[in-house]
Amino acid sequence: MAGAWFETVAEAQRRAKRRLPPSVYGALVAGSEKGVTIEQNQDAFARLGFAPHVAGHQPERDLSTTVMGIPVSMPVLISPTGVQAVHPEGEVAVARAAANRGTIMGLSSFASKAVEDVAEANPNTFFQMYWSGSRDAMVQRMERARAAGAKGLIATLDWSFSNGRDWGSPWIPEKLTLKAAMRFAPQALTRPAWLADYLRTGRVPDLSAPNLEPPGGEAPTFFGAYYEWMTTPPPSWEDVAWLREQWGGPFMLKGVTRIDDAKRAVDAGVTAISVSNHGGNNLDTTPATIRVLPGVADAVGSQIEVLLDGGVRRGSDVAKALAFGAKAVMIGRAYLWGLAANGQAGVENVLDLLRGGLDSAVLGLGKASIHELDRADFIAPPDFFLKLGEGDERQARPTRPRRPRAGTAQKPVAAETHPDEVTAATAQGG
Repeated sequence: MAGAWFETVAEAQRRAKRRLPPSVYGALVAGSEKGVTIEQNQDAFARLGFAPHVAGHQPERDLSTTVMGIPVSMPVLISPTGVQAVHPEGEVAVARAAANRGTIMGLSSFASKAVEDVAEANPNTFFQMYWSGSRDAMVQRMERARAAGAKGLIATLDWSFSNGRDWGSPWIPEKLTLKAAMRFAPQALTRPAWLADYLRTGRVPDLSAPNLEPPGGEAPTFFGAYYEWMTTPPPSWEDVAWLREQWGGPFMLKGVTRIDDAKRAVDAGVTAISVSNHGGNNLDTTPATIRVLPGVADAVGSQIEVLLDGGVRRGSDVAKALAFGAKAVMIGRAYLWGLAANGQAGVENVLDLLRGGLDSAVLGLGKASIHELDRADFIAPPDFFLKLGEGDERQARPTRPRRPRAGTAQKPVAAETHPDEVTAATAQGG
């Protein structure tokens, strides 16, 4: 496609916005409440500066590494994101792009494509699960992923079902019925290129979750799957250990921001953790992941692998994450913008941009390998880094609850969320 190449992830996002129906684009933007965390995830990287060398650069640079035993050409993985109805090929196109660039595909259990098809497109696939449904159902899902060839499991447990966005949440139908299609039609008609992609395939965007299909049953809709997740009692650390034991192979716990949680993850026997705040889609005002990464990496990095996701848009962001303790990063929105802008080629474009930017950073810092990146090569503002859950008295302490005034009663506040009120972007990160 002439002129399809883009030079930055920001340009891919601009093209995605022009190409996608507004509600689909809004679902990818996601975020929660005021959107503080989603912005700070990106802004925090810009606050870290380089201290480059002027000469003595290395003519060849090694960007390869391994993640949970899988060799990758560069330390950038595909983070699992839910319901990729931005392109007819969805996760299969992303998986092929990742395979072509020598990296790992993370597949959400809320994905629009079956794990069998994705693992065929990229043998180095990690399957992601939430603590959702019965234990028997979770075992069945793991066994299906294992049979399909998934080489690792990602457990995402940091979601607290925050809802409401100050800028409003997009309307996403539960199913594309005739009534829903008529309501959606005015949006789709304003984006003829996106609509034409689907018309050529003879299919409508799939809003079901095929990887949650029970044996002999039908795949639930996204909202049906989301409702099951919402109504499942949250897991304990014993449940995390049970999940890891049932999988029995490489196991990543995604969503860690605190040192005490990282240490408990080690005790539960995980292979890796991802320092993540769900891409800013969870509790708003949770700190940017790069700010809490060094504390977590220093605490447990010698025992397990530490990754980071959240806000990565440039290769220089990858270099900063590696220098401050991550073995690799996971990207979410960045590749979704590429997928929306230009399908599989767009995802490859994004991965190439990150690889090129990382190589430039390694070159400028005078290193021959990403494994030589050092914190001394960077400048950080005072009080930039945080150590959450360390038990450090210097951290902000909670204030005492105020006593109710005489004659008043404290009433519990309950928040109710109907599954039709959430969007298809709730299961994504990055």
